[in-house]
Amino acid sequence: MKKRIGIVFILAALGMFTVSCIKIPRKVINLSIWGAENSTELYEEMAEEFSEMYAKEADIRITVCEESEGTCRETVLFSPENAADVFTFADDQLESLVSAGALMSLEEDRALIEEDNGGKDSVAVQAASCKDGIYAYPMTASNGYFLYYDSRYYSEDDVRTFDSLLKVAEGKGKKVSMDLTSGWYLYSFFKGAGMDVSVNDDGDTNTCDFNRTSGDIRGVDVAEAIGDIAADPAFLCGNNDEVVAGVESGDIIAAVSGTWNEAVFQKAFGEGYSASKLPEFSVAGRNVQMHSVAGYKLAGVNAHSENPQWAKLLARFITNEENQMKRFERIGEGPSNVRAAASTKVKSSKAITALSQQMEFAHLQRVAGSYWDPMYRFGIALLSGKVSDDELQELLDNTVEEIEN
Repeated sequence: MKKRIGIVFILAALGMFTVSCIKIPRKVINLSIWGAENSTELYEEMAEEFSEMYAKEADIRITVCEESEGTCRETVLFSPENAADVFTFADDQLESLVSAGALMSLEEDRALIEEDNGGKDSVAVQAASCKDGIYAYPMTASNGYFLYYDSRYYSEDDVRTFDSLLKVAEGKGKKVSMDLTSGWYLYSFFKGAGMDVSVNDDGDTNTCDFNRTSGDIRGVDVAEAIGDIAADPAFLCGNNDEVVAGVESGDIIAAVSGTWNEAVFQKAFGEGYSASKLPEFSVAGRNVQMHSVAGYKLAGVNAHSENPQWAKLLARFITNEENQMKRFERIGEGPSNVRAAASTKVKSSKAITALSQQMEFAHLQRVAGSYWDPMYRFGIALLSGKVSDDELQELLDNTVEEIEN
C-alpha cells in the first residue's frame, strides 16, 4: 500500500513538473480610442499608462485614432460594430447614440460619476444621462463659448454690448468675429430673446419656435438683429480656423470662441488678453443678454465592444481627475471633475472664469440632426444681405419647417 501511494506522489510530482514547463500564452486585450485631433497625442500617453497599470493582468494593446468630437455621432452610427471601443463626443449627440443602441449603460458606475461631477442634479451628470439612465463619463465642462477681447482696445464697459464692440473696432480699423453660419452659435441670439429648440421624445424630430410672430420680441426681430451685425463693416464672420488666422494676424480684436483657443488669444493679445461672458445685443429696441450652449464633452463605451469591461475601465481612466487636469494643462479644456475644477490652476484661467460667468445664461442643447443644415442655410442667407425685411418671416418659416421635419 505504501509503495502504491509513493508511486502516486511521484506521478503527481512529474505532472506538476510537466505543467510548469508549459508556457501559458498571455491574454491579449485589443482596445481602441477615438478622439479629437488636438487630443490624440494625449490619448496615446494615457493609453500607454493604462497598459502599464494593468500589465500584470493582460497584454493590453490600444489603438488611438483621430475622430472629430463634433461629428463622432455620424461616424459611429454609420457602423456601430466597427466603431472604437471608447469614443469621445459632444453631449448633444448622446440621445441619438443611446436611441441607436451604440452606448453601453454605465449604471454600475452611477455613484462614482455623480461623486466626481457634483452630484446627481449637476448639469454634468444631466449631460451624460438619457431616459433615466447614465451612458457616458463626463470629461470636460468647457465645450461652450464666450467672448475673448484685447483690453488694449476695449474697456470692461465696451464689451458689455455687441454694438459697442463693433463701434470700437470700426474706429480702430479692426474686426469683431463670430460664426453666424453655425446653429450652435446662432442659438445664442434666439435663446437670449426667449425662443428655443429641442428634440422630441422620438429622438428624430425637433420642436422650434424661432419663427414666433407674437410677444415682445418676434423671430423676425432676432433675424433683423443678426442681419444688422452681419452687415456691420467691423464684423467678420468666420469659422474656427478663420478666427484663429484673424487673431494671429492682428485683424480681429474680439471674438466669440471657446477654451480650446485660449492659447491662441493669449499669445496674440499679450498683455491685453482678456475674456468675459457674451455681450448683450440690440433687438426690438432693447438690449438683451446673449445666451449660449452649456457644452460638455463625454467619453462613451461602445455597446458592441468585444472587451466591454476593459473598455469601461479605459473610459473611466481617461476621464479621471488626474487626466482631466492633464487635458486642462495641455489643451485648455476645463474639467467637469469637481476636485479638478476647484484647483488653483484651473481657477487662474481667464477663459474658464469667463465661461463660469456665462454659465448663468447657458443651457444644455438637445437637438436632432435636422437642426444643423437649415440653420447653416439661414446664416448664409442673412450674410448675403439679399434677404429683405419682408422676406425674413418666410425665411424663418422655411427654416423652422426643415428643423422640425
